[in-house]
Amino acid sequence: KKLKNKLEEQEEQEDTSCEPPAPKKKKKKDRQAADQVNGHIDEEMVTNGNSNGIETPKKKKKKSEGDTEVSAMLAGQIHFLVEISYLEHWIAKRQIAEETAEQREGAFSNFRISPVTISKLKARGVSYLFDIQVKTFNPVYDEEDVIAQARTGTGKTFSFAIPLVEKLQNDSLELTRGRAPKVLVLAPTRELAIQVAKDFKDISKRVAIACFYGGSSYNPQSNINSGSFCSSCLVDAIRNGIDILVGTPGRVKDHIQNHKLDLTKLKHVVLDEVDQMLDMGFAEQVEEILALSYNRVNENNPQTLLFSATCPPWVYEVAKKYMRPGCKHIDLIGKKTQKAATTVEHLAIACHWSQRAAVIGDVIQVYSGSHGRTIVFCETKKEANELSLNASIKQSAQSLHGDIPQKQRELTLKGFRNGSFEVLVATNVAARGLDIPEVDLVVQSAPPKDVESYIHRSGRTGRAGRTGVCICFYQRKEEDQLRYVENKAGITFRRVGVPTANDIIKSSSKDAVRFLDSVPVTAIGYFRESAEKLIEERGAVEALAAALAHISGATNLEQRSLLNSDAGYITMQLVCSQEMHNMGYAWKTIKEQLGEKIENNIYRMTFLKGKTVCTNTNLFYLILENWKDGRRWQLTLATELPELEEKQHNNRGDRGFSNSNRGDRGFRGGRGRNFGRNGGRGNGFRNNSGNNRGGNKRSFNQAFDF
Repeated sequence: KKLKNKLEEQEEQEDTSCEPPAPKKKKKKDRQAADQVNGHIDEEMVTNGNSNGIETPKKKKKKSEGDTEVSAMLAGQIHFLVEISYLEHWIAKRQIAEETAEQREGAFSNFRISPVTISKLKARGVSYLFDIQVKTFNPVYDEEDVIAQARTGTGKTFSFAIPLVEKLQNDSLELTRGRAPKVLVLAPTRELAIQVAKDFKDISKRVAIACFYGGSSYNPQSNINSGSFCSSCLVDAIRNGIDILVGTPGRVKDHIQNHKLDLTKLKHVVLDEVDQMLDMGFAEQVEEILALSYNRVNENNPQTLLFSATCPPWVYEVAKKYMRPGCKHIDLIGKKTQKAATTVEHLAIACHWSQRAAVIGDVIQVYSGSHGRTIVFCETKKEANELSLNASIKQSAQSLHGDIPQKQRELTLKGFRNGSFEVLVATNVAARGLDIPEVDLVVQSAPPKDVESYIHRSGRTGRAGRTGVCICFYQRKEEDQLRYVENKAGITFRRVGVPTANDIIKSSSKDAVRFLDSVPVTAIGYFRESAEKLIEERGAVEALAAALAHISGATNLEQRSLLNSDAGYITMQLVCSQEMHNMGYAWKTIKEQLGEKIENNIYRMTFLKGKTVCTNTNLFYLILENWKDGRRWQLTLATELPELEEKQHNNRGDRGFSNSNRGDRGFRGGRGRNFGRNGGRGNGFRNNSGNNRGGNKRSFNQAFDF
């Protein structure tokens, strides 16, 4: 029995030895810290499971070390999530605070725009309505007559397209076959009509849109997405039914006469570029088209919407015959503010017509480069053709004007939009309404005859918030015309010189480096051996510099005058420590230091603002060798066009082109046949000033009307 009891005791000891060791008791402070990390402190009293709900004291179970670590990790994750949530909230709040007043005012939620249209607008890159769209949405949607004027590139097309599409889609659309159009949009050019039709198509759903324009047959025209419109013929479009009709007046009138286009059911009429639509060229056709829908006695005439960047006073007078009483006038330009786009910098370059093509090539290279887009506007179709083929323009260029077949015009515009070529040389065909993205530079080969043309041409750049540059070339005889544009358009031209050789080299080098970045790595290996050999022969820097010069095409640079762009001349500044009232002092100093031979090769001395004169010469290095600066006179090279003194009509001035015994040297050739010294040879240019000391200040401007 004793032996049996002893064996049982041993078995019990063995059983207890197999159990895991009891966890050590934690100190109270450690336990509370762990509980706080876990986000709570366990209550000392827990329910013991009795149905009567009486709580009895019960010892709290001790947490293992593993449980503590898991709790700490969970607490860290919760803390991290809280921080992320707070950060997201802060970012959202900051974004709301950083929204501009224009963005808040133009938010889609402020207008009666459907979610479907909003998604289509966002697909076009429109995240809010622009100012003109904000001002016109409700009046257009509520069927009020509107005359709206806003600067180029501010979104005028969408300002009438969005509310009209919403109005049509919210009303019950009649999808009957052969239905007459409810909306008519007339545009002055084929290209603008195609673009407006595409804008309507991009933001609409279940709306039949047709585009009628000249230059194409009545049979199938290409699809709208390719730049034209309608895969079925226009006659079929009329038979199937049209909701929105966009077109040019001539072709719309033809369809009315020949194919029974019904415009008696119109509810909305839009004249885009209204100042041109109501001008003499289109006024008669527009009158005949609208006569079908407008009745002076009837108050139920269609809603009339007139839009343009330029609205002269006569437009408002002519428009009264189509507008209902109480029409809405929305003018975001005003009479005293700048009428041209505020995002465009306006520059002017003086240049003789014979040098213009070469200088335009340099201007495009410096201001736009080989990777930018440029539009050059010419006054004639012949000039556009010749300039687009001129070798001075190193970038690929194509022309666009009225004599080019319509199909080719559409392909040209499509290629320019897609970046197939960089320079578009055009007449006024491309001046109005065309929205071509990312045009960096607009060049006008001469000041246009009317201010409206300049405003619309310059508006092809600096669109939708982007910045751009417009450069206008002019001859000295066109200075008054340039000032007229300044006054009427409310802008100030910054007179600049032609790009210097250094400017061209810097721009060409940047383009060459970009071309190198586009070379595939696999192609480099084929030229490695030749490159190593070239480096051994010429050195790394010399070899690379020669390669960059060849790639950029800047191997034959010609120095030009900053004053008038003449090739082979350099502009120099002569600074005097005392104020000069007569250029005779400058001529006298030049003759004393350089001699008469060099003096005869200095031309076009001009007063600058201050105590300075500016002049052209083709003997730059010879002058540097012989000239010595003194306390009163300093001669320097002009690196940019200095600010010229305004032309003043007085009897003080230089020794040039006057009824003077001293006269002036012949222009480009010493004592020439045209302008003789001392009146000895040739017919001296006579000035009516009657002053023997000289003619008018800067009188060369009046002498040479080039």
